[in-house]
Amino acid sequence: MHDMVKGSNIGLAALSENADSVIVSLGWASPTGEGDADVSVLLLDGHGKVRSDADFYFYNNPVAADGSVQLLGKAPAGEGSEDRIGFDLTAIPPEVERVVVAASRYEGARFGELDDLRVTLADGSGDDLLRFAIDDAGSVSAFIFGELYRRGEEWKFRAVGQGYDDGLAGLATDFGVDVDDDAEDAVPAPVGAEESPQAAGETDALREPHAGAEAGAPLEAVPAPRRSQEGPAPKKAAARPRTAKKKVTLPKAVKKSLAENDSWSEARLFPVSALKSDRDRETRATSVLLSVMAQVPEFGRRLTAAFGAPAGRMETFTEVSLPHGDSPRRPDGVIRVERAGKLWTALVETKTNGNALKPEQVQAYADIAARRGYEAVITLSNDVALEGSPLVDVKIDGRRKHKVALWHLSWAEVAHQAQMLLRHEGVGNAAHAWLLQELLHYLQHENSGCHGFQNMGAAWVPVRRGIDDETLCQGDPRLLEVVESWERLIRQVCLGLGGELGHKVLPVRRAKRGTDPGARRAEMADRLCADGRLHAEIRIEGTAGVLAITADLRTGKLRTSFDIPAPDQGYPLTWAKRLVRRLAEAPADLHVETLVEGETGGPRGTLERLRPEPGDMIPKNGAQITGFRLSLFKGMGSTRGRTESGFIRSVDDAVHRFHGSVVEALDRPVTRSAPAADRAEALG
Repeated sequence: MHDMVKGSNIGLAALSENADSVIVSLGWASPTGEGDADVSVLLLDGHGKVRSDADFYFYNNPVAADGSVQLLGKAPAGEGSEDRIGFDLTAIPPEVERVVVAASRYEGARFGELDDLRVTLADGSGDDLLRFAIDDAGSVSAFIFGELYRRGEEWKFRAVGQGYDDGLAGLATDFGVDVDDDAEDAVPAPVGAEESPQAAGETDALREPHAGAEAGAPLEAVPAPRRSQEGPAPKKAAARPRTAKKKVTLPKAVKKSLAENDSWSEARLFPVSALKSDRDRETRATSVLLSVMAQVPEFGRRLTAAFGAPAGRMETFTEVSLPHGDSPRRPDGVIRVERAGKLWTALVETKTNGNALKPEQVQAYADIAARRGYEAVITLSNDVALEGSPLVDVKIDGRRKHKVALWHLSWAEVAHQAQMLLRHEGVGNAAHAWLLQELLHYLQHENSGCHGFQNMGAAWVPVRRGIDDETLCQGDPRLLEVVESWERLIRQVCLGLGGELGHKVLPVRRAKRGTDPGARRAEMADRLCADGRLHAEIRIEGTAGVLAITADLRTGKLRTSFDIPAPDQGYPLTWAKRLVRRLAEAPADLHVETLVEGETGGPRGTLERLRPEPGDMIPKNGAQITGFRLSLFKGMGSTRGRTESGFIRSVDDAVHRFHGSVVEALDRPVTRSAPAADRAEALG
């Protein structure tokens, strides 16, 4: 990998023969685990300005219509996170000469507060080509990491490293974007969108629940309006981009069923009742997924862009026979994407119902792909991939000129992407929305076998017993297996919660800078041996802290908790009363602990006991309050799998319960009368 310094540049063709599609990743780490930033992209013409506001891609406008730019979202990496952008360089219009890659922070946060700022660029096969590490970001709220630019027919990359004091709006304005940040709570139309009067009504429907909707009802897809047959809909002026983040309220509409009674089952496009064997489940799941990917371009592109696939016409196939030695091989599926006369091809190997991938199968497909000039092999199973811990060990022959990329998807990631499109970002076609809804129903059905990670592994029970009777020793490889399973579980919990909320939900890493994943997991394994606890932290976009979860294998208890900092102004008793009001609908068994400076802990008690006497939360010795810790406890499952009594289900239920009943309660309006000043100021 080529290391760059500020101001240097290099041609992509000199680094790879597969650089038509690239993934640019911006990364950072935070000492507290709470720091984050958001990426943005600007397409500039020969004058160094955007051609129109539609050339500005950020969280409110994440995908180019031609597929040339796609913000792929955040993923945990090392001790921090990475925000990735997919570029199809063959699709960028010829009048665009530069592509600026930047990131921004908000509410007074500065890039100088983050560690390990870096930008990396990978080619279509997933190989990292270059890296630019930044050590001097300084006190700025927006930062240009680098830029892609043309020199004749070649694309090059320049390491920029330039900061802006005025945030994302200031950066965008400097490049000619007409930013509209006046209306803080408006829900803007996508940049450059054309909208009919019916579509405008559809947007209104997204803002408010339908009349008569029931709280907590299942979310329904919002179909796109049908265009008039008499002619094109009148064009509406494109909305100016706003850097304030979108706030979307989804309708909670419930259709009245026409069934005579609850025993009637609605007919589904993808039935699951006839699935009897693992082979049936694998065949059906592969066909269902690949067919929806081909028919819903937004969804197909979302899944393949991160693998270096171009934006083009996609076709998918199942049970294809390919020659391999004495007998042909039959991968579960094939994905082909055509753009500008070029084909991108990936072989697909699928497993369901918790079955493990077979290394010899994946190795054979990698060899076939290399010989036939295919770009990738995609594995799909219930397991969640971890950085530095591959699910299968596949050797790629370095002597071959053609490189094959090996990628992995979990069924949980597939469901997450479908949820994000269907329930939060919107699908521009009613039939496409219905197809995604049918896919989600299929994936979430108990008989599909596509439930994601669902087994803590063979080491789980022996480790729990070893911790109980104190017979485990540090360095036992079974401890490391349990730690990896725990990380996979936390990743899956984040995917599920993020899909439901429509927010980024990621595990927090607090390892020292430069620590590799294997060393970090070994340290976690040693701590597990010493204290019998597994610990993780989850950051949910839009919340003021992190949700912590601890599994105590000695006591069999799960603890979910959330720390709230003390307000900068006011009196401790006012803080305590306000906190109790905000938690009016929280569970009575919620534990509230007062955090005090320089001490291990302050007063504590259940919410049920503190509601009539909030003053009991105030330290009697006058110690300074630094915040409050809210915690819920529950018993954890005893089995390693996903049964009702299983550990995996108990962790998932604990996180969802805590978020729904506690974290969300902190954001709800108070339910009883209170002084106006108290009602206006949210705790923390």
